[in-house]
Order: sequence, then C-alpha cells, then structure tokens
Amino acid sequence: MFEKYSLKTQKVALQPLTQQHLGELFEAGQDPRLWRWILTNYCKTPEILNDWFWQTAQFDAQQQLVMAIVDQAGNKVVGTTRLFRLDTYNLSAEIGHTFIGVPWQRSYVNTHSKYLLLKYAFETLNLVRVTFCTHESNQQSRNAIARLGARFEGIHFKDRLLADGNFRNSARFSIIDEQWPEVKAKLEEQL
Repeated sequence: MFEKYSLKTQKVALQPLTQQHLGELFEAGQDPRLWRWILTNYCKTPEILNDWFWQTAQFDAQQQLVMAIVDQAGNKVVGTTRLFRLDTYNLSAEIGHTFIGVPWQRSYVNTHSKYLLLKYAFETLNLVRVTFCTHESNQQSRNAIARLGARFEGIHFKDRLLADGNFRNSARFSIIDEQWPEVKAKLEEQL
C-alpha cells in the first residue's frame, strides 16, 4: 500500500495529485505534441481533466500513486507521473502515465522525477522490479527511459488499447534491485 507524501529534490517535488493541481496541469498539457503517444488526451478540456482526475487518477489507491510534478524554481505544476500496478506479492510496480509539458522536456525534470520514484520504489517499498513501457515508435521516450539506466526487454505486441480503437505495441524496460545501486549513483551524478 502506498503512503501519500511528497518526494523532493532541490529542483523537483512530486506531490500526490489533488484538485488544486488541475489548473496548472491543464496549462502544462496544452501542446498537442504531448498527446501523440499517450493513450488519452485528458487535458483537452477542464471538464475532461476533472473527470480523468476522479475516474482514473483516484482509481485504486492500493495499486497506484499519482503524482503532480512541480518545478521548484517557479513552484509550478509541469506534468504528472505515477507508480502503478503495485504487486505486493511479486514486489514489483510500473512507472509511467507520465507527461511533462513541452517547455520542461529534455531538462532536469524527468531525471529528478524518475529518481524520486525509483528511490521510493526500491528503498521505501523494497520492490525488486520496476517496469517502464512506452509506444514502440516513441523514440524520445525510449531514449529517456534508457538514459535512466533501464534495460530494454523487448516489444510486447498489442499490449494496450488506444483511444482510437487500435492496439499499441509497447517497448518494455526494467530496472531490478541488483541494478539500483549503480543506477542510483549515475542518476545522482546527473542531479
């Protein structure tokens, strides 16, 4: 079970997503380029975002922790990410459903955010495996996941149903507990 508390570095804070974050999250999600690879554009309208918040972001708190990504420099919400599919028997979870507003992409935001979630997963929850998945054709996301130190495991065909009714093939990556000390050291150098 997830405890809901904020995680932070000197540059980024991850805060459990609340309704108070939705206005800035909506603003961060307005560039249509963000939604090319993401299953559903939940920032299309404030009403859709509010519905997503209540129907999806709040779904099953025992298995997911949905976080607002806050850039500490301006105390501004710049995106969202989550740790989800928590499996307490197999000690695993997935990191994903991430979007970061275009102005903050390829900055320190993703590295700090993923470092915080990975540290929480391996050092607080004592997980042995964290998985990352992205659309097989989303090379920018695949590169970002690989830069974290995650190992590419292969393509999972027809893995996720997309909003348009087609299925997505997903590129799957993982980090396991034995890799975490080396991955952590590398990420801390980048922080």
